[in-house]
Amino acid sequence: MDTANQLASAGTFRVLKLPLGFIRVLEWLFAIFAFATCGGYSGQLRVSVDCMEKAGSNLSIGIDFAYPFRLQQVSFEAPLCEAMRRERVFLIGDYSSSAEFFVTIAVFAFLYSLVATIVYILFHNKYRENNRGPLTDFVVTMVFSFMWLISSSAWAKALSDVKVVTDPDEVQLLISACKVQTNKCGSVHGARWSGLNTSVVFGFLNFVLWAGNIWFVFKETGWHKGASRIAGRASEKQAGTFNQQPYNQGSFDQSGSYNTQGNLGQLSEYSQVGGPTSYSNQM
Repeated sequence: MDTANQLASAGTFRVLKLPLGFIRVLEWLFAIFAFATCGGYSGQLRVSVDCMEKAGSNLSIGIDFAYPFRLQQVSFEAPLCEAMRRERVFLIGDYSSSAEFFVTIAVFAFLYSLVATIVYILFHNKYRENNRGPLTDFVVTMVFSFMWLISSSAWAKALSDVKVVTDPDEVQLLISACKVQTNKCGSVHGARWSGLNTSVVFGFLNFVLWAGNIWFVFKETGWHKGASRIAGRASEKQAGTFNQQPYNQGSFDQSGSYNTQGNLGQLSEYSQVGGPTSYSNQM
């Protein structure tokens, strides 16, 4: 508590009030929500098989699946409606690559946001001493914004495929007894998708946060500071040139009036000299 009070009194937590630090905290929280809602998911659907011989029927067949959605490994037993025989049925599809890629990006984004926030709070002065820290932060932020877009898009497509494969009507097509017209198959309930839908939303929200934070991180780099200095020098030169223009104009006017007076003086002198000379010649 004493350390926290000293840091707060020193003003090191002020960086969290700036967009750079505040957005980092939001990225940290949203990354937690992204990998928690996806990586912690488990769902279940139920179908029923009503055989013509009621003894072989099963009106509540539970099918459980979870992250990382290797559905080809998910199996369940269904009646064949033939002398109490049963069969093992497997679902179709492997969507683990997209799901694991999404969760991996979320975990690494969570860790980097946490480390960056600590650096901002405890070592902000050292962070801004040279261009190495801001430049590294800028490059990493750009990479993560791109990776969030790719992983969220891939996971959204994979989730739509998972919904199709685990639809109770599609699962019934895999059961042999359901292909016989004398047997009746139906859906008891489907899986709930609210958690996975939320993970996709948080994925794209993370992309927006990271992409928006690129500008605030860029402002800390030497590239932005150098461009600002060049723009400031150019504006100062333009202002100095504008201030010198009235003086140059006045000099031109003075030279012009001087030249005009000089010409008039020469003409009057020529008339005075020329007048007596012409008169003496006539005499």
